[in-house]
Amino acid sequence: MRPLPPDLWVPGTLIDPLRRAARERPAAVALVSGDVMLDYAAYAHAIDALGARLIGEGAGGETVVILLRNSVAIALATQAVQAAGATVAALNPDYSARELAPMIADSAPRVAIVHADLLDRVAGLLPSACTVIAIGSDAALVDELLAAPAPALPTPDPDSVAVLQFTGGTTGRAKGVELTHRAVATNIAQREAVLPTRFGDERVLCMMPMFHSFASAMCLHLSAYAAGTLVILPRYRPDWVVGAIERHGITRLPAGPTVFNGLLGFEGLTRERVSSLRCVYSGSAPLSADTLARWEEKTEVPIFEGYGQSEAGPVLTYQGPNTPRKLGSVGPALPLTELRIVDGEIVARGPQIMRGYRGMPAETAEALRGGWLHTGDMGRIDEDGCVFVTDRKKDMAIVGGFNVYPREVDEVLAAHPQVDAAATVGTPDGYRGEVIVAFVVGRADAGTLAAHCAEHLVRYKHPADYVFLDALPLTPVGKVDKQALKTMAADRRRAHVA
Repeated sequence: MRPLPPDLWVPGTLIDPLRRAARERPAAVALVSGDVMLDYAAYAHAIDALGARLIGEGAGGETVVILLRNSVAIALATQAVQAAGATVAALNPDYSARELAPMIADSAPRVAIVHADLLDRVAGLLPSACTVIAIGSDAALVDELLAAPAPALPTPDPDSVAVLQFTGGTTGRAKGVELTHRAVATNIAQREAVLPTRFGDERVLCMMPMFHSFASAMCLHLSAYAAGTLVILPRYRPDWVVGAIERHGITRLPAGPTVFNGLLGFEGLTRERVSSLRCVYSGSAPLSADTLARWEEKTEVPIFEGYGQSEAGPVLTYQGPNTPRKLGSVGPALPLTELRIVDGEIVARGPQIMRGYRGMPAETAEALRGGWLHTGDMGRIDEDGCVFVTDRKKDMAIVGGFNVYPREVDEVLAAHPQVDAAATVGTPDGYRGEVIVAFVVGRADAGTLAAHCAEHLVRYKHPADYVFLDALPLTPVGKVDKQALKTMAADRRRAHVA
């Protein structure tokens, strides 16, 4: 296990990097989104004003649900909740009411911060005692907060829960990962040791959804630690990304493989237009060797790949300018992190590991054994300590960087009255990493089922293909033969591509 460099600053809480930036670079640009721009002095004022309001609403020590799209608002809300000593539960604003209901129930929020046009979707899901703060435009929110008093807030307890990050579960029920301030703040420093930033001279572009743990880690927290500028796009579009890099002189670009594949297919991507980039970070899903080679050949910008999960704060490994870069590897363990292979599975120990799953003692005990996190991923570690992720033990697909648990899709399909049986699997896809293929027994057609899934599931969980069978294949003990289905799905995708 490697130590942290002795001169590296380790924040005690997630609000500490912002406080330091506001002290040392108050006039520096902190946030940019559309026509809204905030320097660090205004950023800190807005956070304290909103944090004070949250404390007044009784949110201190409680959970605050955030349902916001990419915007200045979600950056302000996230930091304000944590500055108030509350727990952030940032949920996907595109989720259906069906998907949101169990997460909101498990969160038991005291306050919900919601974009105004989403209120109808969540109105019946929130506890009666929950205060709702509706957000219209970024500009109106900023004007309101900058005009409000901003009293100094007490420093949160480093061992209090800062983040409640929901991840899918094999049973179909989402699990709420509890992460303390100390765990996530230490993870910032661990990454900094491998991927050093230039204090006061970084411009980070975020087009990934900011409720996602990878975006939170590699955009929101990274930019604050570096006292740099975070440029927020409402969503990913290749022309917007390249335009923003060129216009703002972006130095750091965190993204997933789907983004890199899309950018490589965009004729407007040239080395000259992205010349400000110093490096890009890849995470959330495996990066193919072909994508890596084509990107670096076209842009001359290195891609550093890492590995982790929500339960690990979220990062366990990363390549860096001073670590080995091996084809197929996600790099060595971060400092203060121990990794082992137990029965083929990657297990991890370190200060960034979760406290547990909220309200799920059995699942927590299964995941955390003797202080080691059992990741559910299979892999190997070579003689240089480089980690290679070879497979997943969990029944899970990664679609465009998002985890999809087939069990949840199975349950939605099975609920349709014209479906007698259904089973879904993930299968490799050159663009999105994996896609979901549904095998169905019944009288429904593909169009009917697509409309049914659109009503109950967020878009990335929708099957890309429907296969209709007379019966699902079974194992000798009578269970659905998922391996046979995976083989059938892969054969169909290969035939489709060919």
